[in-house]
Amino acid sequence: MKKSIIFLALLVSTFAFAQTSTDSIQLDPQKQINAAQRLLSGNYGSAVTVGAYGEMLYNQPNGQNGELDVQRLVVLFGYRFDDRTQFVTEIEFEHVEEVFVEQAFVNYMAAPNFNIRGGLMLVPMGIINEFHEPTTFNGTERPAMDNAIVPTTWRELGVGVTGRFNSISLGYQAYIFNGFKSTEANGEGGVTGMLRGSNGLRGGRQKGIQSTINKPNLSTKLDYYGIPGLRLGFSTYLGRTQAEDDVQEFEGADVGLAMFGLDARYAFQKFTARGQFVHASLSDTEAYNNLTGNNLGSSLQGWYVEGAYNVLPFGNRQKLFAFVRYENFDTHASTAGNLLENEAYNRTDITTGLTYHIAPGVVVKGDYQFRSNTADDSDVTDRLNFGIGVWF
Repeated sequence: MKKSIIFLALLVSTFAFAQTSTDSIQLDPQKQINAAQRLLSGNYGSAVTVGAYGEMLYNQPNGQNGELDVQRLVVLFGYRFDDRTQFVTEIEFEHVEEVFVEQAFVNYMAAPNFNIRGGLMLVPMGIINEFHEPTTFNGTERPAMDNAIVPTTWRELGVGVTGRFNSISLGYQAYIFNGFKSTEANGEGGVTGMLRGSNGLRGGRQKGIQSTINKPNLSTKLDYYGIPGLRLGFSTYLGRTQAEDDVQEFEGADVGLAMFGLDARYAFQKFTARGQFVHASLSDTEAYNNLTGNNLGSSLQGWYVEGAYNVLPFGNRQKLFAFVRYENFDTHASTAGNLLENEAYNRTDITTGLTYHIAPGVVVKGDYQFRSNTADDSDVTDRLNFGIGVWF
């Protein structure tokens, strides 16, 4: 208890002289930055920078009890060693009981618009995986396809480069990461598979926890921002999954992966819009399913489109967005061998609601989700959601 009090006192005193500047509601996607980018750019003459974001949610499925949850609280720390070298980390507390390191990397500015990074970093795929702070997106919950297909929050250990070519309005990222973990020995002479049809690759995220690596993977992203108010992204992720030493020689222990994504964000006066498409092709899934007994699909695919309009007067400090989002995602977009496509994995969500920015860095949200899948006996229930989000 004494140690906890000392830590909190240090945290408060540090925050008093080294916090980042108050977050503004940046609707222009060309000016939006995420938490790590704010730490890298927000030292303001002090070596230590502190920030945080979090969200508290209420979910009410039709005909069921509601659930209240401190979904996550993330504490951010940055340190500037000199004018070129900085460290960024995010410590995440999920559901009050789980603790994860979400990011922890060193950024070295080797030259103007050319940075070298190494450590635990976000994989630049789509929008939400990099921009998931609660004040940056509409909807109480993140888009479901970003959980099932991308899968957010997707971070791995690696090294790479990032920067911009401002003359042609192009940002770039390129990293070598460890890949998803696909199999491990189960202690009984058999093999356990982490990847399955219901949630695709999500179970294989290693998150920097004693990560296995034998085949490095390549991740890239290009962002184009040459048209006012518009930001376009193209992401790729290529490689193979990882298997533990005891099982990597088994046929089907790992699978090949080729993923690409397209995303767009736009803002004009009181209107904002965004859209995203992600497709992943997996090879050797028939052998993988035969080895593990799982039902992993041979391709995953998802997309969504969203529009929002600020109903408050233009120029008002507060903003109230009415929005609607349509998304479709399928973790059995195709299957290999004798595995039949499970129609329950072809899902559609329509989310409509309000996002109320009551102050810079504070948002109150409410929405209703019409959820379904294409199975004849679909039992997916619609859901009412409310939430409070902060970022500073």
